[in-house]
Amino acid sequence: MEELVVGIDLCDSYTQVCCAEEEAVWTIPTVICRHKTAEEWFVGEDAYAHNLKGDGVIVDKLVKLVRKDGTATLGGIRYGARELLSLFLERALEAPKRELGAGRISQLVVTVNNMEPRLMEALYAFGQRLGLDREHTHIISHSESFLYYILSQKKEIWNGTVGMFDLSAEKLRYYEMRVQRGLKKTTVLADCEDLDEGFNLDILNTVSGGRLADKILCSCASRLMQKKTYSSVFLTGKGFENRDWAEEFMKYLCTKRRVYMESAIFSRGAAYRAADCSQERTSYPFTIICEGRLKHTVSMTVLHKGQEMSVVLAGAGESWYDRVAAVDVIPDQQDTVDLSVTPLDVKKRRQVSIPLEGFPKRPPRTTKVRVQVSFLDDRTMDVRIQDRGFGELFPASEVQIRQEVML
Repeated sequence: MEELVVGIDLCDSYTQVCCAEEEAVWTIPTVICRHKTAEEWFVGEDAYAHNLKGDGVIVDKLVKLVRKDGTATLGGIRYGARELLSLFLERALEAPKRELGAGRISQLVVTVNNMEPRLMEALYAFGQRLGLDREHTHIISHSESFLYYILSQKKEIWNGTVGMFDLSAEKLRYYEMRVQRGLKKTTVLADCEDLDEGFNLDILNTVSGGRLADKILCSCASRLMQKKTYSSVFLTGKGFENRDWAEEFMKYLCTKRRVYMESAIFSRGAAYRAADCSQERTSYPFTIICEGRLKHTVSMTVLHKGQEMSVVLAGAGESWYDRVAAVDVIPDQQDTVDLSVTPLDVKKRRQVSIPLEGFPKRPPRTTKVRVQVSFLDDRTMDVRIQDRGFGELFPASEVQIRQEVML
């Protein structure tokens, strides 16, 4: 049987599954239901049907439940949020497996709109449940899946600024992608913004509500897009499935711009990313800067074999969640560890000095320290400096310094 390369867009209202090189997209409401008397599970529309019939108990908003580490009691049994999410995702994948004749999944990318550590750990645990290791399970932001989708299109679509409005049941969000071409490497950047003007999609059911929504989006577009030149603009989300209500908004967008509607941008982008992970060499040779990836390079200047050199501990464009780096150094006539934090604009490079307070007093060059760098999110670096001693002459102590650095 074939193996599947899968991208999943996981949201509280719906989940979309897309497989590489396949046109079909499976959309399932993110709900799970357990039969009241038998240990049978149903998801999506089947879950709603059994709940309406009265023989099942339903749980929705599974993403939110995982983020708050919640539980739900079904059939007299308490289930943790992580287990419920795994049960849901396993069943959400049954239809693609069955219809495509696949036995297992070889590469999985899940895209979410908020890369919260508790949710990410739950998704990595789900990957393990499928028999996948960390190298074959990836969690990316909606911004990153948006980038992968756009970069997989014809170049004329993304050779300039690309904008996108996402109108979903959860929120109204605007994305923007830019390409910066350098001498050595091209950098692709994406920003996203949750718009305060978001509204409940129910207002689109009335003529007056549709007019109000149209006016709101026109105001947002005018504020966000004026004085910019776009190579393309995309629309996604349930709110844009029917655009009859958005007459003025569409008229504004379509004036001297190419506008596209795609309902599965995030799941398709995740599938493109999954397919790329399956290759020995990437088809996207860019530095990618977006939510979930670092926007700064962190380095340290050291003396090695008589020559001064820079050791990069974390590079711009790397995933902050997976990045942990450590280097052992011997301070020479200095009582600080100095790190360079360099944003994309190298002129704004700054130095971070962390005092070696509380370290044992020893003769010069007889103290080795380990400098470890990890990240709490894409803006917060966690630096740990540990005394490693110096061989048998000076055993290591338990002294450790920890400092959070805002990037």
